[in-house]
Amino acid sequence: MAFYFTYSIVMHKLRSGGQLVVDALQVHGVDIVFGVPGESYLPVLDALYDSDIRFIINRQEGGAAFMADAYGKMTGRPGICFVTRGPGATNAAIGVHTAFQDSTPMILFVGQVGNDFVEREAFQEIDYRRMYGQMAKWVAQIDRADRIPEYIARAFQVATSGRPGPVVLALPEDVLAASADIADTRRYMPVQASPAPTQLAELRTRLQRAQRPVVILGGSGWSEDACQDIAGFAASNHLPVGCAFRFQDLMDNAHPNYIGDVGIGINPKLAQRIRDADLVIAIGPRLGEMTTSGYSILEAPVPRQSLIHIHSDALELGRVYQADLMINSGMPQIAAALKSMQAVDASAWKDSVQAAKTELAAYQTEPPIFKSKETPLNLWQLVQDLMNVAAKDTIITNGAGNYATWAHRFYRYGGWRTQLAPTSGAMGYGVPAGIAAKIMQPERTVVTFAGDGEYLMNGQELATAVQYRAGVIIIVFNNGMFGTIRMHQEREFPTRVSGTELHNPDFAALARAYGAAGEVVEKTEEFAPALQRALAHTQTTSLPALIELRYDGNLITPNASLDAIRNTALENQAKLEKI
Repeated sequence: MAFYFTYSIVMHKLRSGGQLVVDALQVHGVDIVFGVPGESYLPVLDALYDSDIRFIINRQEGGAAFMADAYGKMTGRPGICFVTRGPGATNAAIGVHTAFQDSTPMILFVGQVGNDFVEREAFQEIDYRRMYGQMAKWVAQIDRADRIPEYIARAFQVATSGRPGPVVLALPEDVLAASADIADTRRYMPVQASPAPTQLAELRTRLQRAQRPVVILGGSGWSEDACQDIAGFAASNHLPVGCAFRFQDLMDNAHPNYIGDVGIGINPKLAQRIRDADLVIAIGPRLGEMTTSGYSILEAPVPRQSLIHIHSDALELGRVYQADLMINSGMPQIAAALKSMQAVDASAWKDSVQAAKTELAAYQTEPPIFKSKETPLNLWQLVQDLMNVAAKDTIITNGAGNYATWAHRFYRYGGWRTQLAPTSGAMGYGVPAGIAAKIMQPERTVVTFAGDGEYLMNGQELATAVQYRAGVIIIVFNNGMFGTIRMHQEREFPTRVSGTELHNPDFAALARAYGAAGEVVEKTEEFAPALQRALAHTQTTSLPALIELRYDGNLITPNASLDAIRNTALENQAKLEKI
């Protein structure tokens, strides 16, 4: 009887709901959480005070949610975000949507009104199940303190198993204040499917019969070992490998078998190579709009090419494309199996790898748009300058916008987790992601590419970088416009500029006001020295540095200027009018 009493005291101590939440996070190995404080979850904040968990205070919930997403991408473990009810929850929604489309493990905890006020439209009350229902894997509210460990264990399990993604848990104030005598759970164990031997045998048979195979890597759930395994599979079978939209770091871009990114602004020769393939092996990507160039490189629902689609979610297989072979598998599981598979006779396509590699090299040479002396800031050369000094493991982050093309097309990513970018196309991602990456891995160089519109959506998180001495380098592309929208505008409604012009602050001066280093670059020859100063500053002070690029907005893409896009549109209009 005495033994049972002792066991009960040790294993079933009376704890508040807030303490139960923090204890559960520690059970599941959480070391960092991101968030904006709110009175709705004060008991959690109090419990964090005595824990080993680091709470990163953000300046806006969208930035916090993006940082949690970046954490999930970097580690494969759920990024944790805490926000208050109502405005906090709605601000954080952009990060949840990004995590869902990017298949990133993440858990958002939202402070909720107490159960005694629920369904009265109390102060800042929102029905989170309805709000987040279509952008999360699971949305729930914990209405009893004694079930907190159970719900949180399930949240980790759901966020990491199958296709990873976000989970949202609402925490009513009265539940956090209540106490319960309940034991902790075990640590979560992610579950992934594995390929069947018969499926692997069929894959090998189809590969052996092929004449022009192409591999496309993408999606989440990868690990460094899995990336190495898949690179070994490609090398032993002499396979050309492209990486899906914003998953360019799944293979070292210097690897002999890497042939380019399959996304926005795809190399036309690579796109044609995929169209002409007789076998496409898609390992991990959902094969969405961006990766398939609007479902044109691979026609839906039945592609012209033979298609082998491998994905961690069985529900994704056959959703858009009726593949010839569909394999439900986690990425480490399929990568290990493929590496162990006996290599096939690759004589039919062996030479295609070098040919595709040569096409990639040609596509990455200096664009003709910079041959003119009237372009004082050569954005292609800036990327070359960055690659000349950046370590191979440098992390490049960006949000959405045409400016990202300079990184996607011309930067050569060094491999696993050197790229953090949203496939959801969310603006405002790059700055918080860069700061989160630098907080997590301070020994690595982190460079953020941000457009002027992009930067001002979450630029306030520079204060977070200064507070936590996260020495990220931010390069702001200032062309005075929402460039992507302006490009589409000139193509569809030439000369009718509406809603896309920006009046910007002095970004460099603003950075200095935050406590970071900041300077302006307007000429090509000014960038390399400015970059060296930024690197030195971040290394010696652990504080961020910002370089503002001021350049002509006419340089909208590597392929065409705004003038050229507008003139082409006007010519097409004139032809239609004559008809």
